[in-house]
Amino acid sequence: MPAELHAAAVAARGFMPTDEGDALWEAAAEAARAVPGRPFLEVGSYCGKSSVWLGAAARGAGTVLFALDHHRGSEENQAGWEHHDADLVDERIGKMDTLPTFRRTIHDAGLEGAVVAIVGDSPTVGRVWTTPLALLFIDGGHGHEPAHRDYELWTPHVAPGGTLCIHDVYPDPADGGRPPYEIYLRALDDGFTERRAVGSLRVLTRT
Repeated sequence: MPAELHAAAVAARGFMPTDEGDALWEAAAEAARAVPGRPFLEVGSYCGKSSVWLGAAARGAGTVLFALDHHRGSEENQAGWEHHDADLVDERIGKMDTLPTFRRTIHDAGLEGAVVAIVGDSPTVGRVWTTPLALLFIDGGHGHEPAHRDYELWTPHVAPGGTLCIHDVYPDPADGGRPPYEIYLRALDDGFTERRAVGSLRVLTRT
């Protein structure tokens, strides 16, 4: 990964630890070689931190990352929750709006040609999506319904030999919420093969 893009990813606002981000970039680079010509898609872009790692891999491989987010914040980003950031609230409407920060992150990283923002909710976009994916990264809402819905909507689009990455997978309930771990187990049951685990990131392949 180019040093300037690595620095941009590390500096960006968000919750992706550097070792997990580096593993995400490596997984994306491998996915592009395994399934050439197909795009990447991430569900849950927030402020664009993971998008820089994925976008760097997409640009290096001559493909694109579709970054899907409604930019109103998942449930854990709302007021009263641990990860709420009042700086990201649109004061006029009183709702989260991470899109301006996301756009600045991608602009400052020089990745506007490789990262395509899709502003919408996952179910709406997922119902009409038809393009096979080299890589899918699930990091959207971590509640039971949104996590399982994202899994059901998007994993059918992972091409044979393609990569599925899931963030915030914690086998020990004391470390974090259960839904990302639950969909990770579903992926194993559905025939995905685990390739790598770094921190809370799981990298799997559709065989």
